Amino acid sequence: MVAEEILVRQLKQKDSQAKAFEVLVDAYKVRLYWHIRKIVLDHNDADDVLQNTFIKVYKNIHNFKEDSKLFSWIYRIATNEALTFLKSKSKLLGVTSEELQSLLLENLESDVYFEGDEIQLKLQNAIAILPEKQRLVFNMKYFDELKYNEISEILGTSVGGLKASYHQAVKKVEHFLKNN
Repeated sequence: MVAEEILVRQLKQKDSQAKAFEVLVDAYKVRLYWHIRKIVLDHNDADDVLQNTFIKVYKNIHNFKEDSKLFSWIYRIATNEALTFLKSKSKLLGVTSEELQSLLLENLESDVYFEGDEIQLKLQNAIAILPEKQRLVFNMKYFDELKYNEISEILGTSVGGLKASYHQAVKKVEHFLKNN
């Protein structure tokens, strides 16, 4: 039996759930943090969304049907939590999602947790102008180094559609970097 299958079984059993959940958090917290951080851009917001993600996983593990990898299921939850967070934040601030992206990028420059240089900031600016889906696909493929079939499981989109989105995103990013 695969380690992931054992972990899922332990997560679904009351007597082993707490220990299995610690293992799950240890295994995924860093990768999920950076995935979320690339979406919400702010360290504190990423921490909040990460915590919400793990709470949702804990409360809903019994709904996990095991028709995809546990990793894909958790990534989907993290992605949805991050996007929901951004929608709520833009609504709260009374700005459009595009205006929110601009605000987040401005704050990124002064963020003590941002370790990038000027080139990283330029890249983040280029990524910020992408439509939401292209931004997600670009981040997952370029930074997270996920395979198209993994991204397909997470986003529920065809591999062909993902390849087209990634190709368009790369062209837009290259164009932005050349002209700015």
